Amino acid sequence: DTAHVGLGQVLLPMSTPAVMTEGGVYLMYYMGGSFEETNIGKYLDKELPEGMAEKKIAGMNMKIGVALSQDGISFGRVEGDDPTGAIMAPYDASDPNMKYILQLRDDDGSRLDIPEELYCAWPEVAVNDLPEDTREEKKMKSFYMYYSTMLKSTKEKAIAFAVSEDGFRWFKRGLCVVPEEGTLDAGGCARCNVLRKAKYDEDNGTWRNDNGWIMLYEGVSKEDGKHRIMAAESDDLRNWSKIGVALNVGEDGAWDSDGVGAPHVLRLDDGTSRMYYTGQSKDGSTSIGVAKSIDDIEFSREQAQFSFST
Repeated sequence: DTAHVGLGQVLLPMSTPAVMTEGGVYLMYYMGGSFEETNIGKYLDKELPEGMAEKKIAGMNMKIGVALSQDGISFGRVEGDDPTGAIMAPYDASDPNMKYILQLRDDDGSRLDIPEELYCAWPEVAVNDLPEDTREEKKMKSFYMYYSTMLKSTKEKAIAFAVSEDGFRWFKRGLCVVPEEGTLDAGGCARCNVLRKAKYDEDNGTWRNDNGWIMLYEGVSKEDGKHRIMAAESDDLRNWSKIGVALNVGEDGAWDSDGVGAPHVLRLDDGTSRMYYTGQSKDGSTSIGVAKSIDDIEFSREQAQFSFST
């Protein structure tokens, strides 16, 4: 991560089998890239002008790391299993350090088919808070990481996942959300936010966990090239069924008319949810917006209002 770093997610104070401490610790999952140079042509599936494909770019071979904090302000890196110190690196069959991938077995003992990847980025970690006996019965792990990647063979952008029992040592499990022809994510799937399904109890003003999880992710259309926020759902954190568009692009001339993405949802005490997202206008400028929902699936834009005390 010597060239750049970017935030993925921060988990609120908790204890894991690897770190047992009173009050818990914050875990920050982030992505980074080094000054290693790769050919631009590796990441583009269209024909380029002569000589352009061999041009070099630094920082694209992105990997994922984790950092730890006791106060949520100052973080220290935790070294992962990869020789670079990362906890998740793109699978490259020619890398001798990754020969173990060929021997990986899934949670049911079956052999895994892990595709070669060009980068691992934008990590999103879901904590499986089901009772331990339920997790064992369903062969579920304690932590699930979803990350954006690009497939080496097809140049497709997709969402892959990995599992962990302590939040530090991760094992790839393959792809979970991939582009689908004829839909608004046929051009790629990326940057997601995963949250437990929940129902609002109006009597005591609290949220109660429900069965299953919701994923909001960025889908790219092949038709107009625009990014939209899509929704999917799962009962086991690994098999996802697509639902459709959660937030479409804005109207012509709007600040987010050329694309929306990078969703992040917060549940509020009034029984509604707010999704913060990035939007892009026709002139290429980006801003942050907010949308409201009562079911975490369909969102409507809100106009932010500010009041200043005098």
